[in-house]
Amino acid sequence: MKKDLSKLMTADGVIAALAIDQRGALKKMLGKYGPVNDEMLIDFKKLVAQELTPYASAILLDPEYGLPASKLRDSQAGLLLAYEQSGYDTTKQARLPDLLVDQSVKRLKEADADACKFLLYYDVDGPCGINEQKKAFVERVGSECVAEGLPFFLELLAYDTNGMDVSSRKFAKEKPHKVIEMMKEFSKERYNVDVLKVEIPVNMEYVAGFGDETVYSSAQAAKYFEKQSQATNLPFIFLSAGVSAQRFQETLRFAKNAGSAFAGVLCGRATWAGAVPEFMLKGEATARQWLQTKGKQNIEELNALLAK
Repeated sequence: MKKDLSKLMTADGVIAALAIDQRGALKKMLGKYGPVNDEMLIDFKKLVAQELTPYASAILLDPEYGLPASKLRDSQAGLLLAYEQSGYDTTKQARLPDLLVDQSVKRLKEADADACKFLLYYDVDGPCGINEQKKAFVERVGSECVAEGLPFFLELLAYDTNGMDVSSRKFAKEKPHKVIEMMKEFSKERYNVDVLKVEIPVNMEYVAGFGDETVYSSAQAAKYFEKQSQATNLPFIFLSAGVSAQRFQETLRFAKNAGSAFAGVLCGRATWAGAVPEFMLKGEATARQWLQTKGKQNIEELNALLAK
């Protein structure tokens, strides 16, 4: 049964969503500028939701710090709630997922969620035993979403179980294969996924004309975007992976020119990261002003690009 995604889309059927479900990562970002407490995380998320959801089709938040922000979102903006615990056990290469212990899909739905988002680190070349555990985990979340009639957004992040640096040239060569093959796997019906939230299939820093070093020619990179689109029959959206607003927009232009069939974005730090130092060093009013000007500009430029 196909689930209704209309609450998360623009009138044109594009997912132009804002992500601020970061927990550990946001603590680190804020912590660069001074001591951080839970209240500050909650307040920052509230600011972002209040100022930027009028320009987004939906917002992704977390039940731990994001519920007060969810109540301040624009009435037209849909709500996705994250179901996974923040981070992973860095001492183990398995990066096994875990759910928020006090949540269920039923509870996310009761908190007004229009969709459930679950993040999975996956290495298609990793040990079979680890991958089977992860597949079973996704099956369980998918079944829960079916039972509650809630759309299931699966966020997939490629990595290397042997510890290869994902920003390295070596990993850049492996990335297209890892991203595309895991999309093929989790597009299978058994997982009951409705939308895949995925990475760009290449590291743009190694595409000719984009970075200093070259792993892929422009034509090779374009071919990988094409192969990615052919790998799934599900709608898929791109995550911004913490790059700058400008780099994310350049990447989406490249994807469009390459004929990528992506259905939208779930964009986080590329939209709002510049408000972090303002919030920590100058206070809420200055951060609000940044979001109302530069943050709004970032999201409107992204929307214009998606609408083309």
